[in-house]
Amino acid sequence: MTTRRYVLALDQGTTGSTALVVDPDGRVRARGYAELPQYFPRPGWVEHDPEEIWATVRTRGTCRARRGAHRRSRGGGIGIANQRETTIVWDRASGAPIHRAIVWQCRRTAPTCDRLRAQGVEPLVRDRTGLVLDAYFSGTKIRWLLDEVPGARVRAERGQLAFGTVDAWLLWKLTGGSVHGTDASNASRTLCLNLKTGDWDDELLKLLGVPRAVLPVVLPSAALSPRPRSSDGSHAECGSRDRGRPAGRALRASLPRAWRGQEYLRHGCFMLLNTGLAPVVSSRGLLTTIAWRIDGHTTYALEGSVFIAGAAIQWLRDGLGLLAHAAESETMARSVPDTAGVYFVPAFVGLGGPVLGHVRARDDVGLTRGTTGAHLARAALEAIAFQSRDVLEAMAADRGSRCGSCAWTGAPRRTTFSVSSRRTS
Repeated sequence: MTTRRYVLALDQGTTGSTALVVDPDGRVRARGYAELPQYFPRPGWVEHDPEEIWATVRTRGTCRARRGAHRRSRGGGIGIANQRETTIVWDRASGAPIHRAIVWQCRRTAPTCDRLRAQGVEPLVRDRTGLVLDAYFSGTKIRWLLDEVPGARVRAERGQLAFGTVDAWLLWKLTGGSVHGTDASNASRTLCLNLKTGDWDDELLKLLGVPRAVLPVVLPSAALSPRPRSSDGSHAECGSRDRGRPAGRALRASLPRAWRGQEYLRHGCFMLLNTGLAPVVSSRGLLTTIAWRIDGHTTYALEGSVFIAGAAIQWLRDGLGLLAHAAESETMARSVPDTAGVYFVPAFVGLGGPVLGHVRARDDVGLTRGTTGAHLARAALEAIAFQSRDVLEAMAADRGSRCGSCAWTGAPRRTTFSVSSRRTS
């Protein structure tokens, strides 16, 4: 029987990791999934354990998928989709993280962004990166880790520490520490990359207090990575059990999760519009970012973000106890004809683009004695649609054309019920 080369697709998200084994015909032959815990040490702070991220990919996700694959198969490549702005810093010698990962949703560096904004540097940041000064991105998270972890800044300047978003962390682990790299699309989410040069920007690094020595190499979105090494330093052969790492010289592809071409509502949802080989500056609060870099050509995109989508349903389930399972939300929502005037604004970690940042929680939430759990469930699901509509309409306006079906109808939107992690001015 002919040996077929399969692709291992790793989807590392905010709430869990999925591993798929895909055959040469594009069919999913095996699947593994493991949930990922989140930690909330303070209001507005969100963290992951980097080793738990790796464990969900390697032990509980990848290995289950690989065991289910056809026996007559070899690894033909690895694809990585990941939560991008989540920030990890680790020791280059030991591979041990110096702190928990700071998740993209975390707002701890919002005061740092406010101070930088007050210095009048946001136009420079926007021009160089296509982004805005916000705690969402990695740059201020790196600065926080280097300033708050004792001795970290000195070690970073000596080249002893490595920074990476989740793709870089996984690539480091998959190659046994042989590669410290990130792809261009992930690099463009750090506030440190110059969109025009495609390289780290020294002026921005100085502004953010990020030493160049800590940064990964910016790689193409599809590239060949070195073969992983065994614990004795030798190259692992195909079929080895070296810590569950796929062996061989494999094609590695890394793309934003929203490019997967399928609905993503596990936590947030993100929409990207391919704008071609030239970056487009948004006039409506969208972000300009790199979609991918392949064969020396960089493709750009506009992005709109809905920070809370599936997480709103998780909150109804885990925070309020209205649901036993997330899937019950649809049945509950369909049990009432409308929301009875309740509109849900899920600003747990602020609102994404085109309204990036925090909003003020309202004192008058507009709930009545007639409001039921079914109304809240329906309002939460409608909130996902309303936010997605805002993003799509902003994209259509920026491009001066219709993006898909932009003809929207329905009741006027009101914000009479809002939820926020804290009040802000």
